[in-house]
Amino acid sequence: MAPPTHDTPQDPGPDRDAGPDTAAPAGGEGAGPPEDGTTADGGAGAQDGRRVAALRRFAAARRRALHLTGCAALLAVAVTGGSVALGAAGDGTAPRVAPASAAVSPGLLASGDLDEGITALQSHLRNQPRDFGGWATLGLAYVEQARTKGDPSRYPQAERAFERSLALASGNDQALAGRAALAAARHDFEGALALADRALKENPYSERALCVRVDALVELGRYRDAAEAADTADDRRPGIPVFTRYAYVHELRGDVRTARRVLEQALSSASAPGDIAYVATQLGQLAWNQGDYGTALTHYARALAADEDYVPALEGRARARAASGDRAGAIAGLKDVVARFPLPGPLVALGELYEAAGDRAAAADQYALVDAWTSLARANGVDADLDTALAAADHGDKAAALRAARAEWDRRRTVHTADALAWALHVNGKDDEALPYARRATATGYRNAVFLHHRGIIERATGRVDDARTHLRAALKLNPGFAPLGARDARAALKALEADQ
Repeated sequence: MAPPTHDTPQDPGPDRDAGPDTAAPAGGEGAGPPEDGTTADGGAGAQDGRRVAALRRFAAARRRALHLTGCAALLAVAVTGGSVALGAAGDGTAPRVAPASAAVSPGLLASGDLDEGITALQSHLRNQPRDFGGWATLGLAYVEQARTKGDPSRYPQAERAFERSLALASGNDQALAGRAALAAARHDFEGALALADRALKENPYSERALCVRVDALVELGRYRDAAEAADTADDRRPGIPVFTRYAYVHELRGDVRTARRVLEQALSSASAPGDIAYVATQLGQLAWNQGDYGTALTHYARALAADEDYVPALEGRARARAASGDRAGAIAGLKDVVARFPLPGPLVALGELYEAAGDRAAAADQYALVDAWTSLARANGVDADLDTALAAADHGDKAAALRAARAEWDRRRTVHTADALAWALHVNGKDDEALPYARRATATGYRNAVFLHHRGIIERATGRVDDARTHLRAALKLNPGFAPLGARDARAALKALEADQ
């Protein structure tokens, strides 16, 4: 199960992407710069917007897919294997200044049309530019929009909104928690942790800050601290955003049974379509990781019954179809996903499906789009080294993959960064150096077939053939369809090892 992606819910339609940008608050006290990020000379924000649009047009043209649409405003994100969660859009805490109307409440942004919510907020802030809570909510909405549309150019807009909120009310927990979520979205997990702690000093019951704190500790590899933080969050603000993080912390430690039980309880308590879609998708991902594709597809079906456009469920369903042998259905599903949400994970998955089918040209198109997204992300303050390492190790510049993996390991030492560094070292012929990292990636008990496959391949390369057979068998037993190319390579390597016995 990926880290909770609270990386939310409605399809605003194909022609609405530009709407919120042009409806920026007008001038006046507290109004500030236009929220489309432009300046008098055209501005980087507008240029980034054009780059995003160009990337999307290219992706759609390459795949003859649907026009880009906005996707569900995610409840909680990714990260990573990407992917980092935000928490629910509404803390549920009593605001210091009540919102002017329900149209601009954080809760509405969690359960309604995100673009419409942003437009309503911008209209409200033109009339009430000193509403620091409104600015904080707008900032979080931009963070969510960046995630749901795969558009990192929204992050600078979010930053300015949070700055405006703090200028109006220094130390307000809504903006501090929002900035923590923004830092996490940019993969600045040390910064996210510090900001979450500051927000919790102001409001110990801030759901968003409690959730971001768990996320940051997980993404820094501080799993014991993350477990304690999840317990604290559960004591203070029990609810779906906290339950899903609690489940993931247990999954990382190999306790799949507890993770499943907590998620099932969360699903039984969910009533809003967004909550149902999110939790059912997490259950689907947990089942998929254990190789139970039928159960995974059932959970994804429930998620899509609640929200037919929920992109994580669409992606999960496509991956489960691929693992079940339905390559055509998987390709069709992932084409739809990347047309909506052109992020590295689904792009690589689609590329590998094309490559497995022998269509190298189509595969190369997907891998090229990963590079384009990575450049755009970095231009907007996102640390994309883990994405670079994972994609480039198998489908790009191997030396660049190793540089990125080393840089990410220096910043944070998690099972995911350990695996990425191990594999980048392997593809660069440094297997003896890779082996300790491959072992570390599997040390917590986290049941991940990719990690087991990588460890087995590295053990084979270092002459540890018995260990290699053990871990390759374990990978294929756990999740025999874990990746279109990886599973094929694992089977081939295991067959060769068994032939040598």
